[in-house]
Amino acid sequence: MTNPPATGRGVWSSKTGFILAASGSAIGLGNIWRFPYMVGEGGGAAFVVIYLGFVFLLGAAVMLAELALGRRTDRNAVGAFEATAPGTLWKLVGMLGVITGVAILSFYAVIAGWTVGYLFKTVTGSFSQTITAQESQAIFESFAASPIANVGLLFVFLAVTSLVVWRGVSGGIELVSKTLMPVLLVLLILLAIRSVTLSGAGAGLEFYLAPDFSRISAATFPAALGQAFFSLSLGMGAMITYGSYVSKKINLVTSTGIICLFDTLIALLAGLIIFPALFHAGLSPSSRARAWCSRFSRPCSQSCRRASCSVPPSSYFSRSPP
Repeated sequence: MTNPPATGRGVWSSKTGFILAASGSAIGLGNIWRFPYMVGEGGGAAFVVIYLGFVFLLGAAVMLAELALGRRTDRNAVGAFEATAPGTLWKLVGMLGVITGVAILSFYAVIAGWTVGYLFKTVTGSFSQTITAQESQAIFESFAASPIANVGLLFVFLAVTSLVVWRGVSGGIELVSKTLMPVLLVLLILLAIRSVTLSGAGAGLEFYLAPDFSRISAATFPAALGQAFFSLSLGMGAMITYGSYVSKKINLVTSTGIICLFDTLIALLAGLIIFPALFHAGLSPSSRARAWCSRFSRPCSQSCRRASCSVPPSSYFSRSPP
């Protein structure tokens, strides 16, 4: 290394805080929204098996390398490559990762704004009664068709995110992650329990958990690999940057394993929520699975909402929606 390490930088205050923060970076639309879609398009459980193989055979190794590079150089994605290979064009790889992150944020922010909007609708009682899939679709289409609401909610999300980042590593990102990641896990577990108890959930569980390797095609493997990398936030410099704030006392190998396990757990829970709810709603995949999956993203979000609001909190396990 020709350049001295950066000084005056923050650091994760604990291994737990770092793991939750890194998991929070990895866990997102790739797990909860895109993973069920890719499972449906890839033929169900057979895709899940291949995906898990890529996560733990390739994804974990790449994540470990990115975290190690960041910790060794104490720099972000661009600075890490520049410090490792000074005077070369390798820093452009880091720049490409930053550009990729900005591009991903452009659609993440929109969907996160939808989440804020749906949270407001839920609090104000818009989903206090059980509604049909058609009514749910109409609510979403009316909501998504309002440019003022969508732009306003987008800026609300960006403002909150900027505030968290502005507060720094330990006082912002780590603090929020320690609070919200356990809450997310508990909510997903409750939703999964509720979803698998819906009528017709068995067919969805069979599709999701019983491998049928005859459905595998040549396109399944690159799709599973891409999903693994997307889900773990690899190749965009995020883990390099997170690694640059890791104390030398933290074991990166065990941390990487826990992050991958947590990330995969969330994705698997998302499947347990989505597929039983879809089959319950009569949206089961057929021989035209690709046509069904091309429309999957909207039913996916609607199914999460229907699973969560089909029963009042006081009777989560005793009543099934009509």
